Amino acid sequence: MTKGKLYSDLLNLDLQRFAVDSTEGLVGTGTKLERSTDGTTWEEIADIKTVPELGGDTEKVDVTTLADDRRKQVEGIQNASNVQFQAIYKGSSFAKALKQAGDRKQYQWRVTYPDGMTATMRGSYNIKFASVAVNGALGYTITITVSDGPHFTAADGDSATDTHE
Repeated sequence: MTKGKLYSDLLNLDLQRFAVDSTEGLVGTGTKLERSTDGTTWEEIADIKTVPELGGDTEKVDVTTLADDRRKQVEGIQNASNVQFQAIYKGSSFAKALKQAGDRKQYQWRVTYPDGMTATMRGSYNIKFASVAVNGALGYTITITVSDGPHFTAADGDSATDTHE
């Protein structure tokens, strides 16, 4: 008796083929920005186009004494900064983002990259609508005033790297 393939067997997918492999580098397609009020329930907040540099520069503390012949510095604390995400205007996602913009409340934010790495931070936010041009997409900027973070978690979830001490 010959064994024929069942139609249902043909529909089985090898999900590993669709896994993101970041060993050669990673493109940003699939990166998303999410917001939460409590840090447990997240909602995608906008159709983002760009993600800014995340992290902060460390201040330098001058520890030079009168006995030194060269200036000496040690690492201080990191500066908190504003981060700006460029987004494409789509009515419903813009309305969602605009709803609490400027209310000065502290929200939890999470950027999730295609391989599963995350950056989380806390801060209030505001929105600025971008200029409009002929044959150009409408857009806006979400500016988050970071009060804590960002904190990075590697894609494997095992190692968290804090960008400030």
